[in-house]
Amino acid sequence: MIKPECTDNAFLFIGSLFSSDNIFDAVLTTLTENFGNILYKTPTLPWNYTSHYNKELGTSIYRNFIFFEKSIDPSYLVDVKLITNEIERVFSHNNNRQINLDPGYITLAKVVLASTKNYSHRIYLGRAIYGELALLFKNGKFISLPYTYNDYKDEIYLNIFMKVRRLIKEKIGSD
Repeated sequence: MIKPECTDNAFLFIGSLFSSDNIFDAVLTTLTENFGNILYKTPTLPWNYTSHYNKELGTSIYRNFIFFEKSIDPSYLVDVKLITNEIERVFSHNNNRQINLDPGYITLAKVVLASTKNYSHRIYLGRAIYGELALLFKNGKFISLPYTYNDYKDEIYLNIFMKVRRLIKEKIGSD
């Protein structure tokens, strides 16, 4: 009998959407208190891939990714999604989120996102949380899939994930 064990070196990240730097800075403190030191934080990027979040967040929306230093067991993603949902609630105003937090993890082979919404391409992880393979590493680069969100298909985002993949390779000493 083979003893199951996780061999992925998964690193937690959180993508955030927001319109106020003050909210982002306050939430960043809370995120580091919950998830530890930062391996890499992207510059703040303009985000205009859909108008879906305009009512809640405003019309000038920005994106930031925070990648955390410590590797995690991929199953921890369920807990992280529940924690980030609570952080969104705490920082809400008049029942509207002021920041959208989307956790995921990156390995040398893939990028996986957490979601509370079920769909045909999502896999149930437990406690009403689903996992979605967003990017796949193939032939020396991350590639998107037919259902990958448009922003994750953008060359800017793909370059961010490649940069973090290189940082992870250095950190874990893999070729």
